Amino acid sequence: MSAGSRVRLLVVRNDPTDPPALLGAWWAEEGVDVVELNADEGDEVPVTLPDGIDGLVVLGGAMAAWEDHVAAWLPSERALVSSTVDAGIPVLGVCLGGQVMTLACGGAVERAEVAEIGLVELTLLPEAKADPLMSVLPQGVPVGQYHIDTMAVLPEGAVLLASSADCAHQAYRLGERAWALQFHPEIDAEIMASWIDDDPEPVAARGFDRDRIVAEFRVREPELVEAWRPFARAFADVVRASAAR
Repeated sequence: MSAGSRVRLLVVRNDPTDPPALLGAWWAEEGVDVVELNADEGDEVPVTLPDGIDGLVVLGGAMAAWEDHVAAWLPSERALVSSTVDAGIPVLGVCLGGQVMTLACGGAVERAEVAEIGLVELTLLPEAKADPLMSVLPQGVPVGQYHIDTMAVLPEGAVLLASSADCAHQAYRLGERAWALQFHPEIDAEIMASWIDDDPEPVAARGFDRDRIVAEFRVREPELVEAWRPFARAFADVVRASAAR
């Protein structure tokens, strides 16, 4: 385990508009140190997890998981995810991060037939009941979504945990300690509003109403916090247990 009783997460940021946000705050409450690696600002992405790090989190971004010409660090990021999953060290991939994990571990990512933007309620599958993370969530839990790509083919051995009306693969676990999410448990209404305002045309073109999305987020924020803070705590517990092995 890392020095003292605390554990350390390497959190890879792919886009300045998607920081650890709520997840980072909740992990701090749990005594977890977040070591942020800002790939979007030129920080070098290692291909293996550095010494003294107990888990890996890969956040979202505007690029597609296969767009190496847009984000030159993606090959290293995929290698980092693959090696960390293979080592049995906890991994959490969030939206783009989940798609990166999917590609890195042998699955496929494609443009989605239907984009999801705003709050979406998840259907937890029976396998979620025994999952260390998803079992803490209520059925129909709302969560922020902003994606036009989808984890189309899951890696071999993946356990599907959640879906939604427009996206079959919302969350899966690979092995005992690696999770890929299609959604954004880290964001609040202000982050969602900023994403839409940064580039409103794609949102409007798909028939979404910016003000309605943001208003719903604000109204349901207490519900989001109540549901997803325990999720963050559960991942911290997985990291601590893994580090203590």
